[in-house]
Amino acid sequence: MAHKTGEDLIEEAKKQIEEVTPEQVRDMQDHKENVVYLDVREPNEWNLGRLPHAIHLPRGNLETKVEGMIDRGQRVVVYCARGNRSALAALTMKQMGYENVASMARGFMGWADINGEVEG
Repeated sequence: MAHKTGEDLIEEAKKQIEEVTPEQVRDMQDHKENVVYLDVREPNEWNLGRLPHAIHLPRGNLETKVEGMIDRGQRVVVYCARGNRSALAALTMKQMGYENVASMARGFMGWADINGEVEG
């Protein structure tokens, strides 16, 4: 059996999930859409700044804690630093029955690039 690299897994995940751009997320926030912004970065990354109104759940705790934090019917946009961990997290959530979940392409770095509002 051929082994897959981390890059292979990320590429496969991105083919199976919805991705939204930072620009689309900014529009969602501007229109006050009912969306949960889920930051799956590590605590030290979260402490440097985050999207307004985001909730924090590090990627390593996702499977064991997300069900207690977010309803499966809720619209969710997951993000990380560059959009890779969030793609994997979005796929995991999809496999767990979350039907309205997306990953923010380019992650928090992309958010900063468009001068998106930052909390913290």
